[in-house]
Amino acid sequence: MPDSATQQAASTVDVAVNPLWRITDVSAFLGVPVATLYQWRHLGVGPKAYRLGKHLRYRQADVRPGSRSRWRDDVGSVAKRPDGRWRARYRDPSGNEHARHFDRTLDAQRWIACVEVAVGRGEWLDPTLGTVTVGDWAKQWLDAQVQLKPSTRERYALSIRRFVVPAWGARPISAVGHGDVVRWIQQLSASDLAPATVRHAHRVVSMMFDLAVGDGRVGRNPARDVRLPRVVAAEKRFLTGEQVERLARASGQYEPLVRFLSYTGLRWGEVAALRWRNVDLDRRRVHVVQAMTEIRGRVVLGTPKNHQRRTVPVPAYLARDLQVAAAGRGPDDLAFPAPEGGHLRNGNFRSRFFQQAAASAGLDGLTPHELRHTAASLAIASGANVKAVQRMLGHASAAMTLDVYAGLFADDLDAVAEGLDKAWSAMNADHVRTDAANGSPAQRVDQDLGSPDQGVLVEPPIGVEPMTYALRVRRSTD
Repeated sequence: MPDSATQQAASTVDVAVNPLWRITDVSAFLGVPVATLYQWRHLGVGPKAYRLGKHLRYRQADVRPGSRSRWRDDVGSVAKRPDGRWRARYRDPSGNEHARHFDRTLDAQRWIACVEVAVGRGEWLDPTLGTVTVGDWAKQWLDAQVQLKPSTRERYALSIRRFVVPAWGARPISAVGHGDVVRWIQQLSASDLAPATVRHAHRVVSMMFDLAVGDGRVGRNPARDVRLPRVVAAEKRFLTGEQVERLARASGQYEPLVRFLSYTGLRWGEVAALRWRNVDLDRRRVHVVQAMTEIRGRVVLGTPKNHQRRTVPVPAYLARDLQVAAAGRGPDDLAFPAPEGGHLRNGNFRSRFFQQAAASAGLDGLTPHELRHTAASLAIASGANVKAVQRMLGHASAAMTLDVYAGLFADDLDAVAEGLDKAWSAMNADHVRTDAANGSPAQRVDQDLGSPDQGVLVEPPIGVEPMTYALRVRRSTD
């Protein structure tokens, strides 16, 4: 192998024949920032670089034969324009050119370096995609939500019209920052809107920007990690069986409907869309397969909430009322139609019949939805477990049922405590009988170890269980 002197001489000859450039020389020759050259070396592109000690050097022969356009056509460059400003330009992964102008060359080089690092990491975003306005993007997002039910779509559209478009309708989505969303939430909260309304508007905006992130239009969702107003749950009203009967008798022709709502827990839209073909009076079952909703005064039929069909039990006395109401009706007839025919609408029913009946029964302010809560309370009071109540009400999970009606299951905790107390009492009674038959533990230790006069310490039992033999021996030797 050649010695170090020979290697040094060869290196000297090579440098003389093919001199080395510093990284600043290459940057000036190619018109690219120094940071870009470091990034090229990291990615394995651009002219070949050699590390000499702590510094990088380039052979002129590796740079000059390639000409300036060899690498500058694929990455960014900075050039001075006749007006004295600096133009920074680069090509995106699709080959399209993007350019910006700066007053200082340093600013242009920094911008190019940041862009090229983003391209190398796969984090680059096409700036033209972020120029779409929030109003246009909201429409595109809403059109893409093909899974929504008509009622949910209408609520989303209402939030966009009332809160999103007035705030940012003409602003590009890339220009909306986290602070803008925070201030927007503060303004909505200060305008006496209900906390649930503010949270719903924020949810719509957050979902819009989630799609924008996935589409490569913005780098992050500005609606993330925003403090929202707390929703205070309204106190629920539960009727007793006697109150339900008073209300039903005061409801006139809708007496069966009031009982039906109070003992089955169906939502109003499910009751309004119920037809006799879905009522099995022989098995005392109601099959919930359809629901009605009102959108701008128009009746729209669809699937029940969460798209979940279910079967609800009907008490025997309620089945007799339904059998009377079904007389002379066809299978396609509505079970509870409006007086003039057609679907019974919630607003008309409340103003024409329900409010007067509630006042007559001494239940002012009662709403038809509170009869659903009443059905849950009556079912739980009759011994139904949380899973049965979940299936009856059509909740997505038992956890949701517990979140809504956790207070109604408080008696279960008392039953658990009483069961544990009975188990402990039975165990303790067996233990006492065993000690009485075999002699107490203290007596057995006296027989094995001798009397206290022989220096053995014998202690009486402490706590629920007697002290073990090994522990007694250990304490006697301490």
